[in-house]
Parts: sequence; C-alpha cells; structure tokens
Amino acid sequence: MSTELVDKLATELEIPEGVTVTYNKPMITVQGPLGKTWKSFKKIPVTIEVTDGKVLFKAQGTRDKNRAIMNTARSLIRNLCEGVVEGYTIKMKIVFSHFPITVKVDGKTVLIENFQGERAARKTKIWGDTKVVPKGDDVIITGHVLTDVSQTAAEIENGSRVKNKDHRVFLDGVYKFEKKKGIEN
Repeated sequence: MSTELVDKLATELEIPEGVTVTYNKPMITVQGPLGKTWKSFKKIPVTIEVTDGKVLFKAQGTRDKNRAIMNTARSLIRNLCEGVVEGYTIKMKIVFSHFPITVKVDGKTVLIENFQGERAARKTKIWGDTKVVPKGDDVIITGHVLTDVSQTAAEIENGSRVKNKDHRVFLDGVYKFEKKKGIEN
C-alpha cells in the first residue's frame, strides 16, 4: 500500500483547550465549559484513538466509502467539541396572516397555539438540553449539541406545517431564518 493511500485512510482532530474527550468503546464523551455530551460509535465502522490532545481516526477499509465514513466520524466529534465550547443558536420567525400564532414552552414540549384558528395547541418535543425561548415574533433555540438543537427546530417547523390547504397561499408557520455558532440570549 502506498504512503499516499495510507495518509488518506487516517486523519486526526485537535482537541480544543478546555475540552476533555474520552473514548470507552463504543461511546465518545466530550466535556467542556458549556456541558457534557456523548455519542455512540457502535454502528460507525471506524477505528478511534484518543491520545495527548488529539483524536486519531483510521478507516476500516481502502475504499472511498470507508474514507467518507472516517471523515463523517471526524466531523461528528468536531461538532461535539465546538458545541461544548461555543454552543449553537437557531432563530425562527413566527409567520401568520390572519390568526395570531403564539408559541409557549411547557417543560420539554413546545406548544404552538391558535395555528390557523385551531382550538387545540400543536405540540412538539424539545430534544436533549436544548433551550427554547419565544421572544415576540421570534423563537430562539440554543444548546451545546448541534443535532439536538437542529432536531428541535425541525420539529417546530414540521409541527406548524399547513395541512389540507394550498401551501403556496397559506404561508403560516414557524420558519428557521438564522443558524450560527455561539449561544445567544
């Protein structure tokens, strides 16, 4: 096997300062200033090693598919490290034409009330340690795990989907308009 091929089948990731990464097969645990999170790599075929400030990845094959899986694993851990240091914020806008929509948080659920005049509130789930804060016509979703923040935003957007009407005319809903690193209040 040539050295060029070996270089493509292995990569590394620098661990940022203030972040601790531990690996107990198959679980990666990342801890930082904003919190602690973990991810299972049970079904991801890649060899992971944590040594002195670096995470080493090795593909378990020589195909492009194996290299892609290795780089995906690297991106997952990079996002976890960035999240426990900076966090993530998604801003959503409440849009309505006739019936004023209100968004409220009740424990681990988001209530979308008066959507197109409906009597019962639509309910969506909040994933993980994500915080949802309604502010006027905006809904701000923050957290330190990107997948939880994104999934919560997707559930809110899907929960306010127009049903049985022409979606080109009835544009009511809660839509994502900004996504960035860092936690905003």
